Amino acid sequence: MGSNYFTSPLAFIITTLFDLYILLVMLRFILQMLRADFYNTVSQFIVKMTTPPLTVLRRFVPSMLGQDSASIVLCLIIIYAKFILLRFLDIPVVAIADVPAPIGLVSYVGLIIYSIADLVSLFISVFLVASIIQVVISWISPGQNNPVISLVSTITTPILSPIQKRLPPMGGFDFSTMVAILGLMVSKMLIIPIIIRLGSF
Repeated sequence: MGSNYFTSPLAFIITTLFDLYILLVMLRFILQMLRADFYNTVSQFIVKMTTPPLTVLRRFVPSMLGQDSASIVLCLIIIYAKFILLRFLDIPVVAIADVPAPIGLVSYVGLIIYSIADLVSLFISVFLVASIIQVVISWISPGQNNPVISLVSTITTPILSPIQKRLPPMGGFDFSTMVAILGLMVSKMLIIPIIIRLGSF
């Protein structure tokens, strides 16, 4: 058995666990930014899971422009730690938004820039996935109310409202969500390669 026999599964476990927690922290930042319902059961779960490290970090990282900067810093720290661990396991390349990022070849500064790329990709992905869920919900069970649907609506409203003002329903169909999904996908395709290129110098 080659050296990759145990390395690849271990890298998969590290990436999955780190990414799940990074997602929780990012969701907390976005939900706070959008002033989502704090008493929502999903919100409460996210808050409980992310409060311990943020309580420590907020002693050193003040809020900026009324936003919880500590959440963003925590995301970057965890992403950076993930890349360091993967490099320690001799994983040469990771994919950030389907763009190859050679973490085994760049400097530690380059890893920081890759971390920013991963963070931006996740930020866009949250809105993208929420928009897709919104489409599915509108087809399967419109009008249904539960904690997840409520948060999805909170996340998608800032994206969809400006589009809906300029693109009214046509023939009874609302195409604003499809426009938002396409716009978010194109944004990832345009932004992430540029950041990764910067980190590769």
